[in-house]
Amino acid sequence: MNIAFIDPLSRAWNRMTTALFRPFDIGKWFVVGFTAFLAGLTDGPNGGGSGGGNGKGRFNFDEVIDFPHTAWDWLMDNSLWFTLIILGVFFLIFLIVLFTWLSSRGKFMFLDNVVHNRAKVTQPWYEYKREGNSLFLWRLVFSLICIAVFILLAIQIFILVTDIYEQSYSRHIPILSIVGMGLLTLLIILTIAYISLFLDAFVVPIMYKHNVTTTQAWGRFLPILSQHWFYFIGYGLLMLFLYILAFIVVIMAGFFTCCIGIILLIIPYINSVVTLPISYTFRAFGPEFLAQFGSEFDVFPHPENLPGSIAEQ
Repeated sequence: MNIAFIDPLSRAWNRMTTALFRPFDIGKWFVVGFTAFLAGLTDGPNGGGSGGGNGKGRFNFDEVIDFPHTAWDWLMDNSLWFTLIILGVFFLIFLIVLFTWLSSRGKFMFLDNVVHNRAKVTQPWYEYKREGNSLFLWRLVFSLICIAVFILLAIQIFILVTDIYEQSYSRHIPILSIVGMGLLTLLIILTIAYISLFLDAFVVPIMYKHNVTTTQAWGRFLPILSQHWFYFIGYGLLMLFLYILAFIVVIMAGFFTCCIGIILLIIPYINSVVTLPISYTFRAFGPEFLAQFGSEFDVFPHPENLPGSIAEQ
């Protein structure tokens, strides 16, 4: 079996250019862009926090250790803020669950438009209701597991850092523990990243083609993953490079348009429309790559059944 990387990427690019530029139809862009917007509702990057210090400009770890107790005392003394924070947390959880449900259905809507080179919203929304709900439940459980893992990891890191702080005067630094914790954290992050990538790029297309649940689709995908893991690891590395390249291109395009493009990218839905060529290509790339492992994984119609110039290329 000859597995390629550039050929499926080239076919995905050709599908994008045919669908979006031959001919150019702004109405189609807005419709397909809406399904891309739904599909990517929960795929945005997470923000990071910053550290701080005491009034003398020197970090006081004792304040960090006492923070849970201090925060709890403050909440008990400010019942109104405590209530507002609790309500805010529940509202945030509601939004996350809602966006996860919408994006789960949206992934099938976007894939359907890419596979058939069309711009539809209502039909795939109802047609893939069962698959979308199955994906939503699987992602919800997976997210809860990830949260639990990160909480346990954070506790272990906190314990390790506390031990290092308390032993700082003895000049004894547990190098092996630090390296081990760092490698464990990296391994967990990479595992979650690859699971999320494989879910979107390969499992969703298998669900789409065979109308099966998420668990059943994983059952079909894992055997080829175990046999050809090297290629799928390579796919992940290639996607990382493509995402970085796409980010650079988008930022450069934004500056070349006197920051008008940057302003457009701030608006979520407009962002999906403006960057549709990128998301369209990436959406087609996964199924094109997967199709190399057998006809049972090929979601695209046969060339003789394809409309327009895709079949003629």
